[in-house]
Amino acid sequence: MLSQSVEYALRAMSHLATKQGSSASALAISQITRVPHGYLSKIMRSLVRANLVRSFRGPNGGFVLARDPTGITVLDIVNAVDPIKRILSCPLDNPLHMTLCPLHKCLDDAVQRMQDVFRSTTLASVLDAAGHAGACRSLFPMMPTLRKEDHA
Repeated sequence: MLSQSVEYALRAMSHLATKQGSSASALAISQITRVPHGYLSKIMRSLVRANLVRSFRGPNGGFVLARDPTGITVLDIVNAVDPIKRILSCPLDNPLHMTLCPLHKCLDDAVQRMQDVFRSTTLASVLDAAGHAGACRSLFPMMPTLRKEDHA
């Protein structure tokens, strides 16, 4: 349901969240998250434009989160690279459908619930969630544990 770009952005942001304010180069992020370097560059530009990430040039340059992981939601990341589209009118352009038909209303309600969950889920909570942090670390074996005191 989510695009490859969103998946890659979530991986990159998760990695940056573990850096605790230290920068990471695009190459390092690409290697650790297994995101193709060229694709990652495009995604990182979107994250910078959305003020979720800051970029720095030079030998010690790279990317760093623009704010604490507790203040970045999954929805922020999704909206930065590939916003979820709501169904606001009849997808068939049927002029008789002044409101959404039951099928499209049901689908839009599901999209709304997904947005609500993403809006209430922070990047920090994704990495700290009991039972899920281990799964994130197994995907990125070099990723250190994000401790609550690191972003309290």
